[in-house]
Amino acid sequence: MRTGPEAGHAADTDVGMVAGSDAAVVAASVADPDVFGELYRRHAPAVHGFVLRRMGTEHADDVTADTFVTAFRIRGRFDRQRDSARPWLMGIAVHQISRRWRAERAHLSTLAALEAVPLGHGVPDASEAVLARSVDVGLAAALRSLRRGDRDVLLLVAWAELEYAEVAEALGIPLGTVRSRLHRARRLVRDALTTTKES
Repeated sequence: MRTGPEAGHAADTDVGMVAGSDAAVVAASVADPDVFGELYRRHAPAVHGFVLRRMGTEHADDVTADTFVTAFRIRGRFDRQRDSARPWLMGIAVHQISRRWRAERAHLSTLAALEAVPLGHGVPDASEAVLARSVDVGLAAALRSLRRGDRDVLLLVAWAELEYAEVAEALGIPLGTVRSRLHRARRLVRDALTTTKES
């Protein structure tokens, strides 16, 4: 921490650096790694929320931390033509989730099983039951049945609220592939939910 007569001036400079776009923050962090913390402050809640819904409380903190550690390590690769780092960070999060695909499938199975269990009645982790309330039993099963690439696209749109072009950026795939995967995923989920309601 800076002290002495230069401290005030340094603080003003730091505030000026982090007040700009994400691209400016990433660029400044190359020379001053502490500045990268601003990117965490801006985007960690959204990344954590996305990971939490996909993987549950057991893995959300670790995956979020790994996402930002990885982002910091590869920050020199960030495309500084892009103002927002959110799609880039979500893409890293998806990669971290894919490395733990068994845990994600187990989480979706848990949500499907816990959906009907009342809170406080033998549920080992009440926070999991709260999450289950936000994901319908049929939806959890439908999501689990999707191919990973289709699930990634669907959930980046639905849960991370990215635009199609941002999903393409996040996953490093063409926009047309985003559209076709999203169309297929929506159709499969809709069919699965219709089947669940009829049975």
